[in-house]
Amino acid sequence: MLKPVLSALMISAALSSPLHAAEKLTLMLDWYINPDHAPIMVAQQTGAFKAEGLEVTIVPPSDPSLPPRLVAAKQADLAITYQPQLHFFADQGLPLMRVGTLINTPLNTLITLDKTVKKPSDLKGKRIGYSVSGIEQATLDTMLQHDGVKSSEVQLINVNFQLTSALLTGKVDAVIGGYRNIEALEIRLQGKQPVVFNVEDYGVPAYDELIIVANRDDAHSEKIKKFMRALKRGVAELKAHPEASWQAFAGAHPELNTPLNHQAWRASLPLFADDPVKLDRARYQAYEQFLYDNHLIKQITPVEHYAIGGD
Repeated sequence: MLKPVLSALMISAALSSPLHAAEKLTLMLDWYINPDHAPIMVAQQTGAFKAEGLEVTIVPPSDPSLPPRLVAAKQADLAITYQPQLHFFADQGLPLMRVGTLINTPLNTLITLDKTVKKPSDLKGKRIGYSVSGIEQATLDTMLQHDGVKSSEVQLINVNFQLTSALLTGKVDAVIGGYRNIEALEIRLQGKQPVVFNVEDYGVPAYDELIIVANRDDAHSEKIKKFMRALKRGVAELKAHPEASWQAFAGAHPELNTPLNHQAWRASLPLFADDPVKLDRARYQAYEQFLYDNHLIKQITPVEHYAIGGD
């Protein structure tokens, strides 16, 4: 039950100065609300943001590419985005700073239904579906080359974000870009047993999947520090009360109360950063180098130009 937690947070909020109205903060999501956002939703559900004196408005985007650019233009306070994208933004000179991490491990995988495939290089001569050119191709190339297979030795097919259906219908033999906490579960719910390869196990530098960015001018603001403190509490409450948190979330969003989302909620628990502000600079440097080596960015940008946080 979340009631004791909620009561404690409400008392904390009540003890804060009644003379000051809650400070407004707008958070743009990367996509529609889903289990990847669980710590944020729990922080909202339990009153953690209110306890910090914040009134947080959570906005799903009409266009997933817009949130970071709205933050860069100071039309939103914070946005959820992806570490790989952050490096591209830095290369383009956008005034964005990583101020926190939501999911601190890659979600991206290479998935096949072929049980004879024991490693990515066993896909030599096979058809591999993808959705995003550039970064997914560089990721796949690295995974194949890890065991001595060239990218020219597989057939790439753009499946236009229909990864699961393309695999299940036999249009392709494998897909790159499916998430370990979504597509892999979705395939299992269809009665299949996928073979899943995590990208970081085959030569791709580990990275933070979901991060939080602010405008560079506001990155050190007290308002954002308050948000991060509340988010840390949200993570702790989620991990301490995963099922109760799910029930509260499902009650607030009945349209999302599905077996897949319930399983994804549970599968995502170990993936969330316990301390959202902690920054692994070496990890960011390594991924920056990976993108540069694959000719996806024009230059190496120092980490301090696009990321801040505690160590």
